[in-house]
Amino acid sequence: MASFAAAGRFSLRLAGRRWAQSSRGFNAAARLAVAQNMTMPALSPTMTEGSIAAWRVKEGDKYSVGDVLLEIETDKATMDVEAQDDGILFKIVQPDGSKGVQVGTRIAVLAEADDDIATLEMPADEAPAKSQNQSASSEAPAPERQAEAAAPAPKAESTSSASAKKGAAAPQNRPLYPSVAHLIKQNGLDPAAVVGDMTPTGPGGRLLKGDVLAYLGKVSASVPSELESRFEHLSHLDLSNIKIEEAPKPAAPAASDAAAPAKDAAPASPRTTSVSLPVSLAAVLDAQDKIQSSLGVFMPVSTFVSRATEVANDELPRTGPAPAPSASQLFDALVSPRSSAAQRQSAASAKVSRGHYRPQISALPATASSAAPKTKKRAGAVDVLDILSGKVKATTPARPASSVQRQPAAVSTGINFFTVSVPQAEKKRAQVFLERLKVVLENEPGRLVL
Repeated sequence: MASFAAAGRFSLRLAGRRWAQSSRGFNAAARLAVAQNMTMPALSPTMTEGSIAAWRVKEGDKYSVGDVLLEIETDKATMDVEAQDDGILFKIVQPDGSKGVQVGTRIAVLAEADDDIATLEMPADEAPAKSQNQSASSEAPAPERQAEAAAPAPKAESTSSASAKKGAAAPQNRPLYPSVAHLIKQNGLDPAAVVGDMTPTGPGGRLLKGDVLAYLGKVSASVPSELESRFEHLSHLDLSNIKIEEAPKPAAPAASDAAAPAKDAAPASPRTTSVSLPVSLAAVLDAQDKIQSSLGVFMPVSTFVSRATEVANDELPRTGPAPAPSASQLFDALVSPRSSAAQRQSAASAKVSRGHYRPQISALPATASSAAPKTKKRAGAVDVLDILSGKVKATTPARPASSVQRQPAAVSTGINFFTVSVPQAEKKRAQVFLERLKVVLENEPGRLVL
């Protein structure tokens, strides 16, 4: 509270200095033997009225600079009004307890410190004169108002007619905007004398720069009111003419439309085709036997086929356009330009991509001739009777080489068909894959072991 009171006293000193400078000049002689009016000060920019709590100085008493003259109550706080010069309290107009005193209303009469109170005259109150002028100007003749309503005034009006209409303006009890006060002083006018003759169009009845320009005749007098009405109209959103659009009703399908296929039917899935190629696994089985006999490790045929599939899927030709380069690839090309050979290699790599094909193997059914091959009778075969009579010694026939886990039942030692199912657009790409797979399995299966 102490800091708030100190701030209030400081603001009152500033307000009092401006009031003292405007009402009393510096001189050493008596000024026409007339005292000076003290009006209700504006203690804040938004203050319009206040109440007098108590007078600290009585009538006829002298006061010095810094003495508290009275206490004023507002809707926010109670503040002291200090004297800015030495003087005498000549007359108290608004006594203690006065409520709702408007800013600018006379509350006391002051005299200078060396004045003789007995010879001083009571100054006239300016507030009643202003109110009379305002009431007189507000009583405009009815015929003139009717004429104005029947025929609107032209846009370009003279300064005299504009000032006559502005006489009906309400008194300006609120402080002026800095821009408005500067414009008034710039044109050599006294704010206290001309503000009451201007028609305010701002928020809360405040003067705007357009009101001053209209008073001076620099713009049409109707411009501020037109702008005010326009802003007032645009500040409210009219929703009375808005109609909610109804949803369109679906039309009954015609007979021809019912027979025709629906347009929004799901798109048909791309057609697929099967690509097959005969592949012999004889070389794979030979490599399998060699690995088992030399290393003692059995490697199934599925391992050979899986590794051959990985090799055949590398760098297959693309079926569509190459994808656009990524941001990192474009950045690398700008920062570190490559040689012509590297560029050609990059262009070639953009035309190929890795595949993801997995073939299905189907073995041809073995024929009777291939399943049971004919055995030729060896020349000079030993007769059983000779063995029984002892003429020829019986010999143990050589056992065939072990072929345990030779191949699975689904794999034939002869021809096997490798098949892949792909979309129609990837038919050539699948053929290239199967041809590579055939070359690896038939010609060089040993490289799959490394």
